[in-house]
Amino acid sequence: MQRKIKGGILLKYFVVIILGAAIIAAQEIIRRIKKRKQEDENVIYMDEKKSRNININPKILWLVIGIFLVVIILGSSFYTVDQTEFAVLTTFGKPSDEIIESGLKFKLPYPIQKVHKLSKETFSLTIGYKEVGDQTIVNEYESKMITGDENIILADLEVQWKIVDPVAFLYNTSDPRTILYNAASSSLRTVIGSSTVDEALTDGRTKIINDIRENLVELANMYGLGISIINVNLQDVDLPTAEVDAAFKAVTDAREERITKINEAEKYRNEKINQVEGEIAAILSKAEGERITLIEKAKGDVAQFNAIYSEYKNNPDITRHRLTVQALELAFKDAQLIIVDDSGGTVKYLPIDNMVRKGGN
Repeated sequence: MQRKIKGGILLKYFVVIILGAAIIAAQEIIRRIKKRKQEDENVIYMDEKKSRNININPKILWLVIGIFLVVIILGSSFYTVDQTEFAVLTTFGKPSDEIIESGLKFKLPYPIQKVHKLSKETFSLTIGYKEVGDQTIVNEYESKMITGDENIILADLEVQWKIVDPVAFLYNTSDPRTILYNAASSSLRTVIGSSTVDEALTDGRTKIINDIRENLVELANMYGLGISIINVNLQDVDLPTAEVDAAFKAVTDAREERITKINEAEKYRNEKINQVEGEIAAILSKAEGERITLIEKAKGDVAQFNAIYSEYKNNPDITRHRLTVQALELAFKDAQLIIVDDSGGTVKYLPIDNMVRKGGN
């Protein structure tokens, strides 16, 4: 960047010096002409019909002409290319394949060589409206189109693009901007014409935008415009009249409410199913626990019975007596036990319950 600025300053100084030399030479010529005129006025001619001739030095005249030619040639031979620009050099109208880099450059004088500069910025193309300063001018003629289900809508489109091949942009077509506009308008109308009004106004806009972009990229490549499509945005899609728009919005609100109700019902259904499934799992788990408990208790009872039976076979009398005592204990567990002895004429009793409660002491 600094090299480019220095080169531009040197070029300006060079041009100023040449122009200064040309001015000095012209002043010298004017001075000589005035001097010659004064000398002629002092001479009295006898014949009034004789004309006055002013002789100019041919060397000075050719010098001035040469200086002006040099200025013109140098002025058309040096040029600068900014970092935000493309530059294409043509020789007798034939473009060079090489894209010129930024900086101070030299070329053959016009009309031998000519330089064409193009911006690298991202441009914006709009359909259906135009932004002029802070104002937005709506063009209903551009935005009005018909959908696949024969409804009329107003659709505004913005296309952001940039130049990627300056040679193709300059020479493949005569007016690439107009061709791009026509291609974008054609893509918009083609995609909208194959979509329903519901898709254009509600949840189908993303697919419509993608289809427009794909169609536009295909057309740009087919025409060889030398551009790249950066972004495609469907700005506004509306119905042409307020009454139809209000009716459609009412239908859209009803549809959204229907979807909301369906989602709420589905949520309630899932909650109830989860609750019932949880209860079923809890009941099955509880039943499984009780089953295992009963099985283990039965196994314990069987083991106890087998142990008692084994002892019974070894000592049947003792086992029978112990079982009898256990049966009596089970039958009279809430009764008071008193042992009475009246053999000596005196009634003697032993309070077994009190002794048991006191620990047998």
